[in-house]
Amino acid sequence: MQLLRAACDDREAFDAQASNAAEPIAHPMPSASLIESLRSSLWGRVLTPAEFDRVTCEAFERQVPAGGFVARMGQPVDHWIGVIEGLLKMSVTSPDGKVSTLTGIRVGGWFGEGSLLKREPRRYDVVALRPSRVALVPHATFERLRATSLPFNHHLHHLMNARLSLFIGMLEYDRLLSTDARVARCLATLFNTDLYPDPRPYVDLRQHEIGLLCGMSRQRANVALRTLQNCGLIRVEPRGITVLDLDGLRNFAGVPT
Repeated sequence: MQLLRAACDDREAFDAQASNAAEPIAHPMPSASLIESLRSSLWGRVLTPAEFDRVTCEAFERQVPAGGFVARMGQPVDHWIGVIEGLLKMSVTSPDGKVSTLTGIRVGGWFGEGSLLKREPRRYDVVALRPSRVALVPHATFERLRATSLPFNHHLHHLMNARLSLFIGMLEYDRLLSTDARVARCLATLFNTDLYPDPRPYVDLRQHEIGLLCGMSRQRANVALRTLQNCGLIRVEPRGITVLDLDGLRNFAGVPT
């Protein structure tokens, strides 16, 4: 009974935090897709059967419409969040309203562990670029795993190191690289095996979404995609992108003049 009451409290707290976005749709019982998302996650794979079963009892999911906030800057952080379906954009906004995109988060990605560890307000916004479904693991569940599971701690250290490398690389991209190279590196981050379980060469990613993730217009993103395709690094599909040379994307510095 206490476990059920705690789960209900977590659901109500998340609904209150999301009140400024479109109303999310609740799923009171764990769905098969939520369980599968947890099972296939990089961290879910390292849990014992008993640990995993308890997590599935405590985790829950939400649906967020396109343009809706999954999380807001300045809010308390009470959940670790993963993407079951859809595509999210992590960004920060200056006091004068200027938005800077930090990264995209595709299916299988998790975020928010740093703020949970430090118990500080969230330092960024997370917006759904298309209708999305997210999994939420309560802070108490996260802390219990951290206190009792050595494999889970190893995963967290690995994840945070990968995240640090990602953001250090983004500073390099913004300051030193051409626009085409920035798009290449942005795409490459969505195929990072340290952040996503079993990423496939194809990603369901619209061209206007690439522009939003890279912080540029759709038209300019399209020019960059054509350049990368001409270089044999990607193939632009009707509804997505197929990566032909991931190492080439990661190291692309622009077309020689």
